[in-house]
Amino acid sequence: MRIELREWREEDAPVVLRAFQAPDMARQSALPVLSLQDAVGWIAGWAKKEHAFAVTLDGRVVGNVAVTNIDRHANGWVSYWTVPEARGRGVASAAVRLLAEWAFEERGLFRLELGHRTNNPASCRVALRAGFRAEGIERAKLLYDGVRYDVERHARLATDEAG
Repeated sequence: MRIELREWREEDAPVVLRAFQAPDMARQSALPVLSLQDAVGWIAGWAKKEHAFAVTLDGRVVGNVAVTNIDRHANGWVSYWTVPEARGRGVASAAVRLLAEWAFEERGLFRLELGHRTNNPASCRVALRAGFRAEGIERAKLLYDGVRYDVERHARLATDEAG
């Protein structure tokens, strides 16, 4: 199993569209991704942001990892997703580890943070396996469909051991 990160390409739009068809992904984009045109727009939008990479598994695009909201203190916010068929195989945690190595070595960041709903144990496993330590609960932080969700915050420092 070979996991690599690369720049997003317009021809990746069918993967993005398929990914956002999964019920748990529908709310993960600021704008709906309901057509190939929307998927191309999603890719173009990431190109304008700080650092987002397509995750490839044996050459096939299967997800996204990104570090955004980089501040003057050398902190950044990590996000990630994989297509349903890549889940449970260690792809996301390996990709987040690669992203963290890149962010620390190439971008010079010191602290990376991420958060997940507390009712998402799979995302917690990704964070822990990628070397992100749990730091605490942010109560009622997210609002989806009129329901508030607690978020567990994780962080990894450039001085931490890799996961």
